Amino acid sequence: MTQVSVSEQTTQALENQFGLADRVVDSAALSNTVARFREQGIVLPTFAQLADPSSFDASIVGDANPQGPDARNLWRVHWYNDLAGHRVSVPDHVVLPSSLTGVANPIIVVFGDRFPMITAHKVLAAYSCLAPRLVTGQFDPTYHRAIWPSTGNYARGGVAISRIMGCRGVAILPAGMSQERFDWLDKWCANPAEDVIKTVGTESNVKEIYDACNELDKDPVNFIFNQFCEFSNHLGHYEVTGRAFGHVFETVRDEMKKAGRDITLAAFTSATGSAGTIAAGDRLKDDYGARIVSVEALECPTMLENGFGEHNIQGIGDKHIPLIHNITNSDVVCGISDRATDELDVLFNTPAGRAYLAEKKGLSAELIEALSHFGFSSICNTLAAIKTSKLLNLGPDQAVLTVATDGGALYPSSRVTTLHKRFHGEMTAADAAEVFERHFGDITTDDMIDLSARDRNRIFNLGYYTWVEQQGTPFELFEARRDQSFWRGLRRYLPIWDDMITDFNARVAKG
Repeated sequence: MTQVSVSEQTTQALENQFGLADRVVDSAALSNTVARFREQGIVLPTFAQLADPSSFDASIVGDANPQGPDARNLWRVHWYNDLAGHRVSVPDHVVLPSSLTGVANPIIVVFGDRFPMITAHKVLAAYSCLAPRLVTGQFDPTYHRAIWPSTGNYARGGVAISRIMGCRGVAILPAGMSQERFDWLDKWCANPAEDVIKTVGTESNVKEIYDACNELDKDPVNFIFNQFCEFSNHLGHYEVTGRAFGHVFETVRDEMKKAGRDITLAAFTSATGSAGTIAAGDRLKDDYGARIVSVEALECPTMLENGFGEHNIQGIGDKHIPLIHNITNSDVVCGISDRATDELDVLFNTPAGRAYLAEKKGLSAELIEALSHFGFSSICNTLAAIKTSKLLNLGPDQAVLTVATDGGALYPSSRVTTLHKRFHGEMTAADAAEVFERHFGDITTDDMIDLSARDRNRIFNLGYYTWVEQQGTPFELFEARRDQSFWRGLRRYLPIWDDMITDFNARVAKG
């Protein structure tokens, strides 16, 4: 038997295990995919097109229902949609006023619930993982089942993308996630009894998801798209989300210049989750010098304290460091309590809470409506932006940008639980005042670390136990990620994949 060197083993792992192929790996599988897509009339957008939708005609989506299983919705898997699925020139966003945030500097929030089918941006992560596997012949839709492990939105995104790309998708997620996620899956999965796998626990129980994946992986029909270690997840967000967020910042800056102000982008805050979205911070740091703030739940302070626990900030994961998290490029770590996200969700989405915001804080009806589009992780990211503003002592011309990854529409069942547990079933005017004061009126810089090199290495080292000891990642690959040259080197795949997508579409069209 031929001895495989460590470097060869790493190369094979990057291609086979982690989604970084730059060639056609299986020509027969690719031919099957071409035939399937020709039969179903599916055309794939490139990453460059999704980063800049003005590069293609908006009419390509035709009359496709943005919330329906239509392959033309692939051309809506970008940040440039409004709530109705129509193309906009700049991604929808809001600049939060000081009357809400309590800080002088602008906080810019970009909305993720404009994405099609799942009203959350994780559909982009799913596309970023599946498309390269298809055009390189690694995934065969006529043979494989696509397995999508997550704590909610990525699994839904994977099922949606699978369905409209002629594949069978399977969702794996903890049983304790919001009922709305499961209701959606019941409608989209052809056989929910087989294609929705509920693992033990809630948001905090990521290892249990991995265990389920390892069991499924014994069957060669199952193809695991683990968002926590698919580097295409990182690359898709670096290119598509990073460029879109840069466009939002430049738009806000231009608007402020008209009023005689100029602003810089001081920081980007993002809950780490699978560490896909936070890759946009790498782009924003490259282009604008923004600091990157990695955010987690205070009830499970993995980066802050090597800690453990459970929390309800659904969608942000914890108890481990994702393989695709470029933690040595982060500048700050911030912890946010799920008590804050739960209670502010009630404030933003109940009559008493909205009345308080309008009458006592003077927020406009438009802004109050915008706050209903902040899901749990969105509120978390916003609170982290405020804490970052205070930690860095930012002035009025130093903006912080963050993201509302999904909207409040995904959490009515969780909201009912919070109302019954903490407000005797209904929020009163007094409750609203108390919640606002507790979570907006007294924001401190507690539970934050302005990272030193030693801090970064400590957090980086935490990943060893998950990825090398438990999941079998080659140690050489694990260590290579410590240096920024590794992450810069990944970006070469984006133009290669775009060329392969273009060639793939040409083969499909030849039919």
